[in-house]
Amino acid sequence: MTMRQLLARRLPQTLLVAVGVGLVAFFITRLLPGDAASTWAGPRASREELALVREQLGLDLPLPEQVVRYLIGLASGDWGTSIRTRQPVIEDVAGRLVASLELVGMAMLIALIGGLFLGMVGARWKGRWPDWLSSALTAVLVSAPIFWLGLLLQLTVATELDLLPVAGRYDREFRDVVAESGLTGLVMLDALLTLNGPLFGSAVTHVLLPAMVVAAYPTGLIARLFRASLIETLTEEHVRMARAIGFNERTIIWRFALRSSLGPVLAALALVFGYALANTFLVENLFDWPGLGSYVADSITSLDAPSIAGATVVVALAYLAAHLVVDLVRPIIDPRLRA
Repeated sequence: MTMRQLLARRLPQTLLVAVGVGLVAFFITRLLPGDAASTWAGPRASREELALVREQLGLDLPLPEQVVRYLIGLASGDWGTSIRTRQPVIEDVAGRLVASLELVGMAMLIALIGGLFLGMVGARWKGRWPDWLSSALTAVLVSAPIFWLGLLLQLTVATELDLLPVAGRYDREFRDVVAESGLTGLVMLDALLTLNGPLFGSAVTHVLLPAMVVAAYPTGLIARLFRASLIETLTEEHVRMARAIGFNERTIIWRFALRSSLGPVLAALALVFGYALANTFLVENLFDWPGLGSYVADSITSLDAPSIAGATVVVALAYLAAHLVVDLVRPIIDPRLRA
């Protein structure tokens, strides 16, 4: 199957799921307690003012028409207005999303490197002490509560050892620089594009601690999947033939087994990416990270239905995009999937 055929097959499915996500987001706004018009107008609003607000928000329309208008608005970029900030939801979400993507992107890099390393150690020395040690470590990473791990790292790495900053996205002295040179909103990337080494160093040191917390569960999951896949690949006929010819174990793993074992890891990347993006609110609040998770937490506290729905949509769309990219990349990594 060629890339074009795969894209033609996957894209309609992705669009159909995206419509379903839009429907779920719409009904989230209706199931939340309270009345959006009353929240928008305030507790002292008169009946006439409430009626006017309901008309402005489209709440006086029949439910099917509200659904259609909401889906059309999502497709055209009109995601409503935040009750809390009184700003367009899409602008609020876009501003916070880049910070979350920077955090989750670093976390995925840590998880991929750490997971592949631990998985390879477990498969290479299966049944021996390195395997037991890596298995114990992955068990801790998978089961450790995020808030506990975050507090532990803050107390040890940041407070006691003073190796990394305890919170924030960069040092306060760079606030004006970031505001002036914010080309993409991704601080590390902007620092590289503007050749600002001090800002880049500050951003890296600030993102490492929360990224390690976010990466904990994905690292353990990737390690377990890669270990199982690599062990299975090492028993296949072409690997046994390479071993019989006289290749050493390191060469066998790198040349004959590694590429074929990455399939389950790539399939899991979309899942762990969506999981990490949707579960950053604890980490972002703990580390004072101005991302989507803290935005959602504030929106839930204030019952800001449009913001909650908008964040739900963007997380789901990010997951769908990641899943689509993984589906397109897997045949490149593993030629057996091209048939």
